[in-house]
Amino acid sequence: MLEIRNLHATVAGKEILKGIDLTIGDGEVHALMGHNGAGKSTLSNVLVGHPAYTVTEGSVTYNGRDLLALPPDERANEGIFLSFQQPVEIPGVSMVNFLRTALNAKRKHQGLEPLDAGAFLKLMRERRKLVELDSRLTSRSVNEGFSGGEKKRNEIFQMAMLEPSFCILDETDSGLDVDALRVVAEGFNRLRKPETSAIVITHYQRLLDYLHPDKVHVLIDGRIVRTGGPELATEIEKHGFEQFQA
Repeated sequence: MLEIRNLHATVAGKEILKGIDLTIGDGEVHALMGHNGAGKSTLSNVLVGHPAYTVTEGSVTYNGRDLLALPPDERANEGIFLSFQQPVEIPGVSMVNFLRTALNAKRKHQGLEPLDAGAFLKLMRERRKLVELDSRLTSRSVNEGFSGGEKKRNEIFQMAMLEPSFCILDETDSGLDVDALRVVAEGFNRLRKPETSAIVITHYQRLLDYLHPDKVHVLIDGRIVRTGGPELATEIEKHGFEQFQA
């Protein structure tokens, strides 16, 4: 599904990614772990096309297409979804209008008819239950007045509505208590399909205990320095990241 080769990227003139190589197949979940500043969020922002990040070398192929040649909106319509580390509030934009616009834009891209109001609201009610999102929150502006945990649940709810084929969870577990973490993780697991792939960015093993990644990668100073199975996360939990420093 996704193939990254020798990816280098800068932000504000500073090189952050220094040669990332990563291949993720259909249905695979890969965890990306590392210190703050190692380049984890930079990679996620590059993949979704954030304009502040500049790719200086390398390639990214997504389902056979040159991902870096696509504008951000087309990447989203092609099935790439980013769950933000710090979801932003969008005052004045209702959850209903936001999601209906996004969903129907994707359907148009796929050559499908838009959902009418009734069909959309029915789908919204069904998907909201997956992450136990309070119905009152969906009547507000996007993330406005939401707690940290509610914002993270809302991110997974948006994922449920849009049904992406490639998900990037950027520290979705940050700030969540044990119960909220379980709800968010189980919501993601219910949404997984055999063709759904994901990158899960985290510092801790606890989220991975729920998501059961196929592979775990350690990112240090803009490079992947170690790859292993789920047991690698256990090793990091016990001994930290210092063992991977040069």
